[in-house]
Amino acid sequence: MKFGVVIFPGSNCDHDMIYVLKKIMNQEVVELWHKNTDLQGCDFIVLPGGFSYGDYLRSGAIARFSPIMEKVIEFANKGGYVMGICNGFQILVEAKLLLGTLTANKNHQFICKNTYIVPHESNAAITKYLNKNEALKIPIAHGEGRYYADHETIKKLQANNQILFSYCDAEGKITPEANPNGSTSNIAGICNEGRNVFGMMPHPERAADPVLGNIDGKMIFDSIIKTLE
Repeated sequence: MKFGVVIFPGSNCDHDMIYVLKKIMNQEVVELWHKNTDLQGCDFIVLPGGFSYGDYLRSGAIARFSPIMEKVIEFANKGGYVMGICNGFQILVEAKLLLGTLTANKNHQFICKNTYIVPHESNAAITKYLNKNEALKIPIAHGEGRYYADHETIKKLQANNQILFSYCDAEGKITPEANPNGSTSNIAGICNEGRNVFGMMPHPERAADPVLGNIDGKMIFDSIIKTLE
């Protein structure tokens, strides 16, 4: 597969993602500069974490209008695979490719720590080969990562099995205490109805290299590649 990692001014997890996809997962990877409009024949587009445009207006709000995003939106609407991590997730909701919004953490502080998430049965590539009874230890690093959607939207996500991950404890139990940022229904990641656009706040690329002592994130990339190749 050929992955494209979009780089915005302010991206700071772009090379982490490139490293994992290329060196750990042995995939072809190209860098896609935000001002370009050529997706270079990529099969899968990744919007990495960071602080695109400094998050000066609202996280992801300016990046959504970068020239390359017109092509990313077109690609996604035609069924192409797109994944947004952290700031990338924020950009996807700003682009209306995913439902809901991401707002300030409940404690109004930047949170950087390991969290546990449990995958749900969604029949999406990102979770298809994950153990639905096993919690994954994946780090978060965000100030505006609290997922919010109104009651009707949450019901729709649940009915369509579009919730990919929920924050949980180490045993996989979804509890209020395990919710690090106040996200509605402990939501950590969702997909669109077509199951080709994925967004999540935790950083699997920061938990994919054995040298870091945690490879739970690698299982997410394994699931994607196994499903799509």
